[in-house]
Amino acid sequence: MTISDAGPAVVASPINRELIINSLQGALQAKNAAATLGRDLAHQIDRIYFVACGAPNRVMLSLEYWLDHARTDLQVKRYFPAEFLAMQPHLDERTLVILASKSGTTQETVQAAQFLRSQPCRTLVVTTTADKPLAQGAQHLFLMGETEQAHTGIYIVLQGLMAGLLDARHGYPLYDQVMRSLDALPAVLVESAEVSDARGRADAHTYRDDHTLYHLASGPVFTTAYVFGVCMLMEMQWLHSVPFEAAEWFHGPFEILDAQTPVMVLLGEDPSRPLAERALTFCRKYTNRVMKYDSRDLPMTGVDPEVRALFAPYALQAALNRFAEHLAAERNHSLDTRRYMWVTDY
Repeated sequence: MTISDAGPAVVASPINRELIINSLQGALQAKNAAATLGRDLAHQIDRIYFVACGAPNRVMLSLEYWLDHARTDLQVKRYFPAEFLAMQPHLDERTLVILASKSGTTQETVQAAQFLRSQPCRTLVVTTTADKPLAQGAQHLFLMGETEQAHTGIYIVLQGLMAGLLDARHGYPLYDQVMRSLDALPAVLVESAEVSDARGRADAHTYRDDHTLYHLASGPVFTTAYVFGVCMLMEMQWLHSVPFEAAEWFHGPFEILDAQTPVMVLLGEDPSRPLAERALTFCRKYTNRVMKYDSRDLPMTGVDPEVRALFAPYALQAALNRFAEHLAAERNHSLDTRRYMWVTDY
């Protein structure tokens, strides 16, 4: 089904190297200040609550994963803002609540920030510009500047914060590698898109008439499965596009698989990789309609080998963005088309 047959033909946007790299310079500058703040807060907090909607929430999922893996003694939890307001977890002066939104206007996130102004906890906000509602009243504010790479920008800032915090609190042997590799990440996005463009065009042509796709990933790479499956294919292409955790796949969802079902399996380089590999092996046994996207196939030039696993979700996302661009062209459905979001009340 094409959506806009009567309008001009949709074409895949070209890879704009300068735009991608330049638009993330604000995030790179903010990440250094964030690392310094992380060091300052390292012994002043006992718990971190991540609060955001959509893609920023899933960026926080990857940070939550690595904080857990670092065996920090900090309590770390992640919430959607409406869930956070309904739950109202324990807040005191040793609690840091981190909120993020690309637009800075996400209603639920702004409401959570307003609620926190009267609470005894610390608050930190990441958004684009200081004029956004979410930026108002934050104790600590990090601005990325306007960018279409916002979820990567949020990651850059918050990974800097976490690196500084972990280093000061526990000693973090990968601190220098992480900070250097963050500086390389904008160019890695361009590189991953360029090496994946032809493959994305071919996959988009192959799967252009499918209306249901499943996406499997494990650990921090579920960030990518969610952002691609939900934020791009559901929101921007109106497809039935469902992400599953690989650890969940064999406990019910795998019954949906048949020879006609397209499945995308995303493989990262973190300790959860065997879970996704198991799912891939199973899927290939029962259908040949499997797309495998593996971060090991991406050069990630400039990323230290010791921290490739942290960066894999974002390199994979850049690769999949080309699939989405070409799928939009194949289906003649612009990635900018919305039925409800920013169009009607909800």
